Amino acid sequence: MHRALDVGISVAQRNCRSEQELLDSLCAADHNPDDVILLAPAACVHSARLQRLLPRLRNAYVEVHEDTSGAPQSCLPERLGHRLGIAQGYCAQSYVLAMELALEHLCCSDVGDRVHVGT
Repeated sequence: MHRALDVGISVAQRNCRSEQELLDSLCAADHNPDDVILLAPAACVHSARLQRLLPRLRNAYVEVHEDTSGAPQSCLPERLGHRLGIAQGYCAQSYVLAMELALEHLCCSDVGDRVHVGT
């Protein structure tokens, strides 16, 4: 998040406890098509309502999954809205990777220290 702030990009975090909170947050964030959403759909990955909403949003998004050593999480279907990529890593690493993808999309990936996500 510090790299995003260093280049003047604001970062807002919302922890959604339900499918409705997730949908409401996505709609509220859809005010600037130049913004990128880091979307961790978790248990809502198979939600028909989420899958209908994503193609209607103007924002691009990076799908984030916090995989554990047990098994990777399911992903949203392909070609669903303006997905820039899927960040699948171990716990917090997935968010570092997602931020890298978002900053690259915003042409800010060369600003500040590069982040390496290792295993």
